[in-house]
Amino acid sequence: MPERLLPLLTDRAQTGDALGQALGVNRVTVNTLARRLIDSGVPVQVTRAGYALPPGTPAPQLTARSGTLGQAMRYHGTVTSTQDALRVWADHPDQPAPHGAVMVAERQTAGRGRRGRTWDTTNGTLVFSVLLTTGPHGAPLSLADLPLMPLAAGVALHRAAGTGGLKWPNDLLAPNGRKLAGILLEADLRGEEARRVVIGIGVNVTAAPQDAAHLSALHTPGTPEPTRAALLGTLLRELERALAAPPEQTLNDWRAANVTLGRPVRIQTHAGLLEGTATDLDAQGSLIVTTPAGPRTVSAGDVQLIGSLGPDQPSSNQPSPDQSSPDAPLPDASRPAADAPEGGSGPAP
Repeated sequence: MPERLLPLLTDRAQTGDALGQALGVNRVTVNTLARRLIDSGVPVQVTRAGYALPPGTPAPQLTARSGTLGQAMRYHGTVTSTQDALRVWADHPDQPAPHGAVMVAERQTAGRGRRGRTWDTTNGTLVFSVLLTTGPHGAPLSLADLPLMPLAAGVALHRAAGTGGLKWPNDLLAPNGRKLAGILLEADLRGEEARRVVIGIGVNVTAAPQDAAHLSALHTPGTPEPTRAALLGTLLRELERALAAPPEQTLNDWRAANVTLGRPVRIQTHAGLLEGTATDLDAQGSLIVTTPAGPRTVSAGDVQLIGSLGPDQPSSNQPSPDQSSPDAPLPDASRPAADAPEGGSGPAP
């Protein structure tokens, strides 16, 4: 029953009588439903003027969308994780989530990042997942599509945020090197094809965990403050654009926005610790690292940038020394082609 009230709420207060009339209940019942939504994590504002959602709440009725991604959208107060909730929706026997469906939540009880890290959801964080069941232009998803998807999502993040730089393979860092956003990609594989891909994105918009950064602190004076709803709409448009780009364009766009190439790096891989200088990406989006023993290609790993990022550091492909950014508890993308077992899914908690 509370779910019937949620789609009626906007960022303008409505009286209990008006909402009750729309639902066919009395105002006391409306108040009860609103309190249940609040208990579930939905930030309903209850005032003398009535009931409303805070401006900028990333609910479907407050998020402008165009294109395919996000046309089907669900918003919840609390879920285990948006990745899991979207999978449950996709597996519904009667009304499964379509390609491009989006799951948004205020709070996650079991949110996860790469290698089981916690995916923290603080107030002011935008957390959502996107379902992909086809590749660019409606073609079936293949294993070859997967390696560049985290990089394409990073390009979309950088464009939508309008600041920072990309750390391979999955983070958006603020100019001072602190983490602004992260990506988690999980793929369900079937032989040589991917049954589906779920891309999770977390962005610190108006608040951040300790040692991380948020967009509100970086916005240009005189411009509108960023909101989660506005950012979500922009991100979905940019993500659709980036995913449709040819592979070479994705690689070049990522290179142009990165803060990784040309820097000393320390990478924890499945085979152990690797140190060297990140020099380029190969055609599959793997990181090429020059080591004393010669060049190495890394398809999956946790990257630490060595050096110091300063506030004036540009987010470009012109490298300068960089400091390992404090690892804010936001998602880290997987490299699904390397990490996911055939016939299974990408990294799980």
